[in-house]
Amino acid sequence: QVQVVESGGGLVQHGGSLRLSCVASGRAFSYYAMGWFRQAPGKEREFVAAINWNGGVTNYADFVKGRFTISRDNAKNTMYLQMNSLKSEDTAIYYCAGQTQPYGTAERRAADYDYWGQGTQVTVSS
Repeated sequence: QVQVVESGGGLVQHGGSLRLSCVASGRAFSYYAMGWFRQAPGKEREFVAAINWNGGVTNYADFVKGRFTISRDNAKNTMYLQMNSLKSEDTAIYYCAGQTQPYGTAERRAADYDYWGQGTQVTVSS
């Protein structure tokens, strides 16, 4: 049974930064692609960023390009999302997601991910 736990969310001012972490347990982390999604109140869950199994390929939603950076440390079973230049529209619950197919790619569709964390709240004040 795979588990992922997000952390690092909080309240930040417009233009500020946060770094989210996602720690995986229950199986080898290194061989599987991971992603970040978010859901704002009253909106559907949307793709934010994804990273392939070895960190060599990343994929970003257009609205975060140049502001957010996804990375992973396989030795620590941890994925990160560095968020800079935050805007009020970035306010959402951020979810970590993982695939169960080894050597997967950095997919944008939620349906390509097999397990999810509980989420961490990010609130950006204007």
